[in-house]
Amino acid sequence: MEYMSHVPYANAIGSLMYAMICTRPDLAYAVSMVSRYMHNSGKKHWSVVKWIFRYLKGYVDSDYAGDLDRRISLSGYIFTLCNSAISWKTTLQSIIALSTTEAEYISAT
Repeated sequence: MEYMSHVPYANAIGSLMYAMICTRPDLAYAVSMVSRYMHNSGKKHWSVVKWIFRYLKGYVDSDYAGDLDRRISLSGYIFTLCNSAISWKTTLQSIIALSTTEAEYISAT
């Protein structure tokens, strides 16, 4: 439960539902299965959600301490379908990365 309290499970399910409704009906069964565990999800459920995102074509990028005032890195992702963006987000990371390798690890988790 401690691990899952730090995982954006509900946000991920919401993004998948948006993609499913707007452009990806092939996700309907998988999204319906993982959404059943919104209130009681575990590591295995999170692994399945990440697998669904890997099924979609997406790009992730981060910079290293791009915010010069606070030295915080910026992470972002975009999912595309037929060369059109269907979901995207950019956000400042909540912790200060000490290296680019650490920044890449943080954005991947």
